[in-house]
Amino acid sequence: MTETVVSTAKTPPATPAPAPPRVTGAPPRPAGRGGRLRALDGLRLLAALMVALYHFGGRGGEVTRAWGSSPQDQFPTLHAWFAYGPLGVQIFFVISGFVICMSGWGRPLRSFFASRASRLMPAYWVAVVLVTAVFALPGVVYAAVTPSEALLNLTLLQEPLGAHRVLGVDWTLWVEIRFYALFALCLVLPGVNRRRVVLFCAVWTLAAAIARAADEPALTLLLIPEHAPYFIGGMGIYLLYRDRRDTLAWGIVAVSWLTGQYQAVEALWHPSDPGQFSYRSASVVILIVTLGFAAVLAIALGRLSWANWPWLTVAGALTYPFYLVHEHLGWVVIGVLHRSLGVPSWATLVLTLGAMLGLAWLLHRYVERRATPWLRDALGRTR
Repeated sequence: MTETVVSTAKTPPATPAPAPPRVTGAPPRPAGRGGRLRALDGLRLLAALMVALYHFGGRGGEVTRAWGSSPQDQFPTLHAWFAYGPLGVQIFFVISGFVICMSGWGRPLRSFFASRASRLMPAYWVAVVLVTAVFALPGVVYAAVTPSEALLNLTLLQEPLGAHRVLGVDWTLWVEIRFYALFALCLVLPGVNRRRVVLFCAVWTLAAAIARAADEPALTLLLIPEHAPYFIGGMGIYLLYRDRRDTLAWGIVAVSWLTGQYQAVEALWHPSDPGQFSYRSASVVILIVTLGFAAVLAIALGRLSWANWPWLTVAGALTYPFYLVHEHLGWVVIGVLHRSLGVPSWATLVLTLGAMLGLAWLLHRYVERRATPWLRDALGRTR
């Protein structure tokens, strides 16, 4: 119930000043949009599975210790398709550009840092310790790093410092960290808005091309030219999520796709050479990159809003821990199942993926769900 007051004065009452907007750490939602983008969670897991299939079954004529032969011999038909799995990383980066732009919008620098660190580090720390411990077991011992290198890996700085990696996939985390740093310094620190995002995307696109032409290591390290188009494309897609009529955002996405497909072809296709992955088709690489951009764009524009099943949220939650542990621990499982127990190749592959998803659930349930909120609050707390 509200009480109505009738004024008898001859002059109308002054209009009260609007209340100041409530400031929170969460970015504002675009008008007409809401709820979790569950289709994006599903796309994350699909990209992670692409990478896993490449690791286990798409690496050319390379003889693996776990299989005891080349993956090409294990999967003579689908091996050639598994070889396109690395493109899951490019899809990850497009998603990352979208998500980081969303999560950084309206956030102060401290909150942004706390959000990113608490998201990345707990599962990563446990994965490093777990893989190091398993690889040190008497029956497993494989490519073990030194204790000093294992400790350094906990900082995620092993890549720039030239130490051996505990996790093979952590090179992508080093790429992500550099993107976060650029985004934080150029956008979060002054305050994220549309004009600044458009300018940042345009300048980064040009600067990345210049860095590629200059072939200067310092510029390459800073501007990530080989992966920049995917992050920039994801940011452009987020602008379209906010306003699908944004012409400049459409231009950002188009240029990012055009440069991104070229970067992917250049990295993953080569003329016939026994030492290269010449079995890949440039046309298929272009198609997969295109589908990756199109899928994130379709989700942003609401075309996949029907894919709203709760299990997709679970899939999204499992993606990061699965991505961290699947490769090295997966090889241990493959070796036990296939070489020791004689389980057929396809059954071994399915069981290994299932085991790694199960381990990912344990990491999410007992590590991320407990440590992430605590770390985020601790880092975001003002003194």
